[in-house]
Amino acid sequence: MNKELAFNLKSIRFDENYQPSDSTRITTNFANLARGTSRQQNLRNTLRMIDNRFNDLAHWDNPTGDRYAVELEIISVEMSLDAESGNASFPLIEILKTSILDKKTNKRIDGIAGNNFSSYVRDYDFSVLLPEYNAHRAEFGTPEDFGDLHGKLFQQFANSRIYKERFGKPPVICISASTSKTYQRTGNQHPVLGAEYQQNELSSTDQYFAKMGMQVRFFMPPNGVAPLAFYFHGDLLGDYTSLELIGTISTMETFQKIYRPEIYNANSSAGKIYSPSLKNQDYSLTQIVYDREERSQLAVKQGKFAEEHFIKPYRNVLAQWVADCVV
Repeated sequence: MNKELAFNLKSIRFDENYQPSDSTRITTNFANLARGTSRQQNLRNTLRMIDNRFNDLAHWDNPTGDRYAVELEIISVEMSLDAESGNASFPLIEILKTSILDKKTNKRIDGIAGNNFSSYVRDYDFSVLLPEYNAHRAEFGTPEDFGDLHGKLFQQFANSRIYKERFGKPPVICISASTSKTYQRTGNQHPVLGAEYQQNELSSTDQYFAKMGMQVRFFMPPNGVAPLAFYFHGDLLGDYTSLELIGTISTMETFQKIYRPEIYNANSSAGKIYSPSLKNQDYSLTQIVYDREERSQLAVKQGKFAEEHFIKPYRNVLAQWVADCVV
């Protein structure tokens, strides 16, 4: 296995005509929406929500609230273990790339890569490895090397020539705040990201992303009801423009309203001290069909797929690569 991995990128537009490819992880946010009899209405409603939220946040020089439209591209990353031997590639991760169409100037503005984050290896780590590791333990724990492989694979991709040629800036991933932690609002207020929150302690997800070389900050955007978790390299507030950040917020907050309405479509907003809960009863549903239970079951299936086709066959090779790889 080469220390410098070979990556291949494939892309497809996420629009109302989107059809998931055979290689797409079916637990992925966008793939969930594009299934069943409601698929096209799901997609139209989702894209409308994203555009409306973008224009709500990008309100300057936008008197009619319809100046901008967000365009989304699904980036699938495949990895070859040894390009020279001709071994088959493995589907590593999927991310989203945003672009912003300014209808006033008819120009497209580059957005952020990352946003949504899907990974077969992460499914294995959280849905297969962790349950097995904790099956007979009195207290929940994680293996000492938990996330090492995934973290180094991700950092290799983010630092690769193919990433830097395709994307101008480091990735930003935006997900839900942890339901197991408590968050306290700080005095920091950003004009686009909104009110900053700090958590009482790191979550297992935070520690996992740290091994991907990413730090986390939590912000509740203006007119939002709960803080989002932003994972990034570098300087989140200094490295990205307002429109770039709004592209990420509008896209990922929309997904969270669909998938976690108890938190992100709640009828009251987070206070100074906030503990997100999926047991909250005071929330509104979107007009978008989604089966959350099915998604959790599929994560286990796809984690086992990664175990069968990647982790077990290459266990010794991967262990040696992790030991040798410096990022």
